[in-house]
Amino acid sequence: QMPQQGRAAPLMQPWRSPGEPQAPFSLPAPRWPVECEVIPETIEHIEWVPPKPEPFCPPMGPEQALYTFGEEQGTVVYHSSPVLQGSCFTRARVGGALGPLSSPAAPLEGPQDTTLLFESRFESGNLQKAVKVGPYEYVLMLRPDLYTAKHTQWFYFRVQNTRREPLYRFTIANMAKPKSLYGQGLRPLLYSQQDAQSRGIGWRRVGTDICYYRGSAGEPPMFRLSWTVRFPHDGDTCFFAACYPYTYSELQRYLRALAADAARSRYCTVRALCRSLAGNTIPLLTITSPGSTASKRVVVVSARVHPGESGSSWAMRGFLDFLLSPHEDAQLLRRLFIFEVVPMLNPDGVVVGNSRCSLAARDPNRAYGKALPSSFPGVWHLRAMVQRVLAEREVVLYCDFHGHSRKNNVFMYGCDAGGDGTGTRLRQRVFPLMLSKNAPDKFSFSSCKYQVQKSKEGTGRVSMWRLGVSHSYTLEVAFSGSTLGGRNSHFSVEDLESLGRLLCATLLDFCDPAPAKLQQCLVEADALLQRQMGREPGSGGSWSNVSPSELES
Repeated sequence: QMPQQGRAAPLMQPWRSPGEPQAPFSLPAPRWPVECEVIPETIEHIEWVPPKPEPFCPPMGPEQALYTFGEEQGTVVYHSSPVLQGSCFTRARVGGALGPLSSPAAPLEGPQDTTLLFESRFESGNLQKAVKVGPYEYVLMLRPDLYTAKHTQWFYFRVQNTRREPLYRFTIANMAKPKSLYGQGLRPLLYSQQDAQSRGIGWRRVGTDICYYRGSAGEPPMFRLSWTVRFPHDGDTCFFAACYPYTYSELQRYLRALAADAARSRYCTVRALCRSLAGNTIPLLTITSPGSTASKRVVVVSARVHPGESGSSWAMRGFLDFLLSPHEDAQLLRRLFIFEVVPMLNPDGVVVGNSRCSLAARDPNRAYGKALPSSFPGVWHLRAMVQRVLAEREVVLYCDFHGHSRKNNVFMYGCDAGGDGTGTRLRQRVFPLMLSKNAPDKFSFSSCKYQVQKSKEGTGRVSMWRLGVSHSYTLEVAFSGSTLGGRNSHFSVEDLESLGRLLCATLLDFCDPAPAKLQQCLVEADALLQRQMGREPGSGGSWSNVSPSELES
């Protein structure tokens, strides 16, 4: 039986009711759907920040796309048998499929065989098939989100048996989106095990002749991403990824270290918000200084509802690192607020390497309005928790961290329905404006939008706003990087983590009891809007009659 809305029922039989909150917090190994094969090796990567920013690559136009043979002419060198389309999730267990592992990679014919050995049956991996169409050219197919036939965008896979001399060409033939930052200079990430071990070098941007273009005519149309690359070593183990991977296991390691740290544990408790469909724990962190919480307001922050947006987890880690640090601003924030933080809303999607969906085969960030705890436990329990909190306290801010595949820089989506007075509508724009001042080389205020579209009613942002959280935002972090402050370069892990710290600084500015900063930003936001409408700043025009869609067109 499911708990009443918002009631944290004790969990008697965890395997029966995935949506119910559980009492003691434990971090067992990830649970996988029983159809998924999982290799036994632990995949871990070192962290590294490149000594200087990695520039965007001038992209090629589709007309320059290097000719790639059709897959028909090639040899299948890797095929990880897909889950039957149309089936749905039934059961999960630690380690995934029972029984001996299959061998999806074609065996090498001897030491002279230069065929790459592909693998992706590990956490967040999602390569389905590799076809060799030339001596050093491969066409790849990504596995769609489990139990769906679409949403291909994220990629993460391993290659072995590399050669240093030749130029390799890779083409992912089933990307889902018509537009992509790969058409604007984004480059894939490469990780070399040999470089990590001998030189301490981690993930880096690689690839030339990068091209994103429409592939086969068909419905729905598929898009192709091609790139050319040289491997740094012979006989290396390398990985490719769309963004810096951040797995559920990585989050668990972080939370274990946190639990073992006596100082940080004093003001941070880790509990289970609930369990996912597969039975993975969705952690909830409550962060505040010890002592009376009587007058404290609440800040709610979440991330990774979309598993393919791994940059949001690095921003979340930066946020947590700062908030749990001894820094005086962090101490002040803990004294002022209670933070409720859900760092990974969709662990099942992260584990299996989905781009967008949970194991319910739907986008959980469109399910807030009508979610059932049994199909979308994470978003249901998050919303119920916010509802409970609002009955007792003010929630000053809700912020949901995402990644964006089509626009550069960092920006926010807020909520302006157009029915409120000018003051309220301007105030929606103050937090993003303050963040743009704190992060001028990353955050683009002009890219922010505040329309509440009908198609977005089921999102966390709109749902929390409808509940009564007056400042409710989605923080969007480009998969690529920044074009601001003369940068034109990719975000490093350090850039992504700094966003979390900058969000904390902005929260202090936003809640400053001295009104000067707020006033200055209200005046500035007003002037920007007047200019957008083609009026003279200071002419005192009223906004109450201008719709958000008009303001943004």
